[in-house]
Formats: sequence, C-alpha cells, structure tokens
Amino acid sequence: MRMRIVDAFTDRPFAGNPAGVLLLDAFPGDDRLQNVALEVNHAETAFAHPLPPGGEADWALRWFTPVAEVDQCGHATLATAHVLFGTGAHSGPVRFATRSGVLVATPAEDGAITLDFPTAPLTPAALPDGVAEALGAEPLTALDTGPHLGDLLVELADEKTVHALRPDLRALGAHSRRGIIATARAENPALGYDFVSRCFFPNVGIDEDPVTGSAHTALAPYWSERLGRTALTGLQASPRSGRVRTELRGERTLLTGRAVTVIEGELLAW
Repeated sequence: MRMRIVDAFTDRPFAGNPAGVLLLDAFPGDDRLQNVALEVNHAETAFAHPLPPGGEADWALRWFTPVAEVDQCGHATLATAHVLFGTGAHSGPVRFATRSGVLVATPAEDGAITLDFPTAPLTPAALPDGVAEALGAEPLTALDTGPHLGDLLVELADEKTVHALRPDLRALGAHSRRGIIATARAENPALGYDFVSRCFFPNVGIDEDPVTGSAHTALAPYWSERLGRTALTGLQASPRSGRVRTELRGERTLLTGRAVTVIEGELLAW
C-alpha cells in the first residue's frame, strides 16, 4: 500500500504542514486507521477512497491526528488533492465526502489548489479564567469558532506578541475542545500577508500545528470584517511557517495553497 508524506501550504519541502496520505479501496476499522496515524505521527494523516460515480462526492475522506479523528482539516485535504491530481487518480475539481459535509478541491494551471470549506461561525466569548496566564499574553478579544473547529480564537496586541508566545500547553488544554488560535494584524502588509496566527491544539495531540487550513475558515471572516476586504493572505508563524490565501464568500471560505510530496513509500504492515 502506497503512503505519501506531503508538505501542504508551501511550495518547498520541509516547510508548511506535513500530512500522511493513503488512498484506499475502502476504510478498514477505526482502530487500524488510528494506529497508522500514530505511526505516521504528523499532525494529520488523511485516508481516502473512491466513491461510486453519480453521487454527490467523488471520494470519501477522513483525517486522524496521532490520538483522535477530527471533524475538519485543511492541510491534509490539500495534501490529498495534491496526490490525486499528481498521480492521475482524479482530474479536475474533486468532491470529498467528510464529517464537515462535501468539500471541493480545485486545481489551477499554476499548480495551486483551492479548497472550498464552510466558514466557521464566530460567536463572541467571555475569556475563560486562566487563558491569558496559560498563553503568556493578554487577549484583546475572544471568540468561539463553532462545533466543527472547537477552538477559541483570540486576538493579541500585535504581530510581535504572536511570534513570542511560549504557552503552557497543558494549561491551555482546559479552555477549548481542540485548542487556541492566536492572531494579530500584520505589522507590514508589504511583506505579502495581512495577518499572522499560531495554533496550539494540545487536546488532539498537536502542541503547535505548523499551518492550519481549518483555522483560516475562522481567521478569514474575522480579519475580513476588520480589514474591509474579502481576499486576504494569512501567515502562520510556526517554526515551519506557511501562507494561506483566503477568500470569504459568505457561508463558504476558499483556501488556496500549494503542496510538495516529500516522501513516498510502502506500508508493509496493515
């Protein structure tokens, strides 16, 4: 069985967010999928299999962290589409049946891929006691990102504060279902991005996610309202780093990026 490691939301290897990708004939038991994801030990491993023609989707898609299945994952969806297009397993826009509904990935002639995801519903939230201490910075605002993400989105004073975060991850885990998205306005938009973010997801086994497509379904509406534009670019300021182009379209958000296959091998024990 072929397995690939794909760096997503980057145009060069060893940057962006790595994801395992396996194309299957059908899904085996959940325990087997979870064990493979633990063995791969990246933020997510994606498993996909083709669906019968004529339905609402072309492929079924699931995502697993090393410790849990998740409802939504942008970078592993981008990685899966990259593998489908690169191997010829699918051509043209591909529709994925997922726990977040049908998600569409569309290739461009220049190699970029655009994902069509549901926009996260943002609800103002009272800042839970202890979040500022656990994060190591005082948030200006806090919002709940809805059931599919399960994150607390917080805006910080400036970009430097986001870069400097050294959170207490164990303490952060008590304040959301998945984790914390910390963000701030870009200090110098001339550098090609409009806002920065970092994502900490200790509750699903990810201390800091390198580049989080799903988080940008919340970051896009948040910053589009503040900056007065529907098309933006976000920089996720993790050590690996990566950029996500976003376009807000009401209840849907488009996420555009590139991907690079870094490793291809064979899964011998299944």
